[in-house]
Amino acid sequence: MAWQPSPDSLSTLATCLKDSLSGFNTAAQKQAEIMLTQAKSSPDINNYLIYLFSSPEPPAGLQWSAEDYFLIRSAAAIMLKNNIRAGSKEIPESSLALIKMGIPLGLQDKRGPIRNYAGNIATEMIRRGGIMSWPELLPELLKMIGNETGQISEEAQEGAMAAMAKICEDNTKLLERELNGERPLNFILPKLIQATKSPLPKVRAYALTAINVFTPRKSQAMLNSIDDLLQHLFALATDTSNDVRRQVCRAFAQLVESRPDKIQPHLPGLVDYIITQQRSGDEDEDLATDAAEFWLTVGEHEHLWDSLSPYIGKIIPVLLECMVYSSEDIALLGGQSDDEDEEDLEKDIKPQFAKKSSARNANTEGSADAGQNGNAYQNLAKMDDDLEEGEIDDFEDGDDANPDERWTLRKCSAAALDVFARDFKDPVFESILPYLTKNLKHDDWPYREAAVLALGAVAEGCLNVVTPHLPELVPYLISLLNDPEPVVRQITCWTLGRYSSWAADLTDPAQKQLYFEPMMEGILHKMLDSNKKVQEAGASAFANLEEKAGKRLEPYSLPIIQQFVRCFKKYKDRNMYILYDCVQTLAEHIGPVLARPDLVNELMPALIERWTKVNDQSRELFPLLECLSYVAMALNDAFTPYAQPIFVRCVTIIHGNLEASMNLGANDTPDKDFLVTSLDLLSAIIQALDPAKSAKLVQESQPAFFELLLICMEDPTDEVRQSAYALLGDCAKYVFEQLQPSLPSIFAILLRQLDLDGILDEDIDSGFGVVNNACWSAGEIAIRHKSNMAPYVPELFRRFIDIIRNPGIPKGVTENAAIALGRLGLGNGELLATDLAEFADDFLESMDEVDPSDEKATAFRGFTAVVQRNPMAMEKSLLHFFTAIARYRDLKLRSETKSGLHEDFQKIIGIYRQIIPQFDQFLGQLQPQDQQTLRTTYAF
Repeated sequence: MAWQPSPDSLSTLATCLKDSLSGFNTAAQKQAEIMLTQAKSSPDINNYLIYLFSSPEPPAGLQWSAEDYFLIRSAAAIMLKNNIRAGSKEIPESSLALIKMGIPLGLQDKRGPIRNYAGNIATEMIRRGGIMSWPELLPELLKMIGNETGQISEEAQEGAMAAMAKICEDNTKLLERELNGERPLNFILPKLIQATKSPLPKVRAYALTAINVFTPRKSQAMLNSIDDLLQHLFALATDTSNDVRRQVCRAFAQLVESRPDKIQPHLPGLVDYIITQQRSGDEDEDLATDAAEFWLTVGEHEHLWDSLSPYIGKIIPVLLECMVYSSEDIALLGGQSDDEDEEDLEKDIKPQFAKKSSARNANTEGSADAGQNGNAYQNLAKMDDDLEEGEIDDFEDGDDANPDERWTLRKCSAAALDVFARDFKDPVFESILPYLTKNLKHDDWPYREAAVLALGAVAEGCLNVVTPHLPELVPYLISLLNDPEPVVRQITCWTLGRYSSWAADLTDPAQKQLYFEPMMEGILHKMLDSNKKVQEAGASAFANLEEKAGKRLEPYSLPIIQQFVRCFKKYKDRNMYILYDCVQTLAEHIGPVLARPDLVNELMPALIERWTKVNDQSRELFPLLECLSYVAMALNDAFTPYAQPIFVRCVTIIHGNLEASMNLGANDTPDKDFLVTSLDLLSAIIQALDPAKSAKLVQESQPAFFELLLICMEDPTDEVRQSAYALLGDCAKYVFEQLQPSLPSIFAILLRQLDLDGILDEDIDSGFGVVNNACWSAGEIAIRHKSNMAPYVPELFRRFIDIIRNPGIPKGVTENAAIALGRLGLGNGELLATDLAEFADDFLESMDEVDPSDEKATAFRGFTAVVQRNPMAMEKSLLHFFTAIARYRDLKLRSETKSGLHEDFQKIIGIYRQIIPQFDQFLGQLQPQDQQTLRTTYAF
């Protein structure tokens, strides 16, 4: 018998769903949420939810107004989607069958939001269960979209197409993979292209939205359909719907990357088309912005950019036009008041994410890129995407957000101007010079602001041609820091930051005094502007100046830090984030100078005061912990007075987060960024302090330090494991005695991590970061554990060889694996000697790319120890080895490791002089300069 709902249960659930969305009665809302949580345990809950959602009118016995019932259906859809996401495998088959019957009804609903909810639930079903969990869905959707019978309502066609677009976006790889001998996309893509001919504008727009999921990807289906698609795109280029033309612009931009050969022949026509669409900004800014993105993608393409050369004179005036704030934006921004004393609203504070722990590399020390300007226009935009992954922005949504908070036509045009300046250099500046002359001193602030933005946009590409003008421009820009309009002060900070490298590079003391010092002072002063947006721009520009000036800021470090301290006292929550960036960038660049007592006494009380105010659940902890990591590394042992309470709190945060993970289960994990930043700060403290003090902190840790580290090394999140292995390597370097008892447990986990089969396709980049740090930490342990590594050597050897030989692995990872492999030879030469012939060439090839360092030196010392045990195995690799010895460049530097390596190389040469009868003849096979180096560096 078919399932039927109980009227009482249905009524109670409907009331709870409505109350859960009530913004007026918080008590009812809270009670409803409790009851809905309890209802989740009912085996029939999903039956009730799909029943309510798919019923267009209130079922018999339910008395609700149309608007209230719409809220109930919406809440039912959200709860159903979340239930599927949390545990689709636990939902009974009978319930899944009801859901599959209800979704097509939802897709045909008169209300657009209900159709969207139905699409969201459908894509969640496919995402969780795969295409074969609901094989009828895609054919059914395509039938509805095609309206072959002529009986499908317009709403149903639109609902089905929107659902298909969501499914394509959420299940891209799934649709491209082979399934029962077929790739679903081979069947779907031609149908989507056909759907672009629909008489319904929304169907055409959603069809292109779905197609654009695949245009950047080089799938077989796209290869087969590209010519057909291009014909349809050209036909749709003059479509009456702005949404359709917007997707056409996106398609052309994406095809630049994936099929430049198909775009090149049509470029002259496309230039005129894109200019026309971009000039539609007054009617539809989203369309104009998508059109402007085309210039960015072509300008950044390694071959295609040059083809735009004949059209630069056409394009740049359009970009400049579009860089002036629109009348709506001017109404929102103009005459902003002083707001320095107003508290920030929680919604104004952007989500903060922990930066990934630096990969420990053979060639670099792995520093973060704080304050960099590489993504300047995204920073300028503070672009924020609130859409859930896979959700497609509804075409009907308006956007009244502050233009400073989103990616706009203005910012996209400025970014395109920046790209063209780097592509075409001087001609770009020459073409904007009349515009700058006319507008930099314009009476109307929007034109003044746009001219300053244009000047900043060409800073990197046109610096040479702009330089003669800078002695005149920079003082004028500094004067604009006091412009009555906050928006002008804001953009002036950004532009000065872009030219800070010119001022920082001045060597004449008089010029430094004339330009660099006033620029630095002006930007610093704006960090305490009366407007919070200007403060933020000032802080961001100063972080940029710190990057460019580096150690040249040392003489000014006291007034800089004093200004930072004033900012700590004045800033509201939002700007505190960029202030941490300023502090850590300064610490990174002036390093040990920061340990001067006068600087420590200014800076540390301000940081510690903030440290005590921020609670363990606040997202402000991420930038604060990261900032403290840089400060600890700069202060070294001078960080000791602050280390113990900070170390203890980091351990507490890690313990609390891991405990919460165990209590919440897999579907509802706490924010792992707390783990990442805490692990990174522990690494910094252990590196910074005297080893005996670090050892004491580790020894006294409660809970036990290495027990927590072991759990972090198995965390499901790549970023947590990457930071955990970085900390493991630092512990090997600085507190090995405390680490040693835990090594059997650590190696059991580490060996599993080095298994490349464990890296999923979707997480491949972050997975390599973990493997990289695992290799590095294994090498650091090996040089201290020496012969005690014997039980782990065979398996480590195989893992390192697999990594080194895999062509799909980034170079930095293979180099770290090779260094770790070499280091295994320290104390274990005998164990590796039998395999020497197998791995010698792989090792030497990897080492050829590695810059001289202690890591490289210890790797070679381990390798020579293996060679000494089995010199005859080097027959095929001996010339390569002697070339490597000749080209090893840092032997004259004073270091115990390096002088030891010199002796090891001398022994190896001695061994082969005895073994090879015609040794001089053998050496004659080397390059003449290598022979010369060997004879002058070593005793023959």
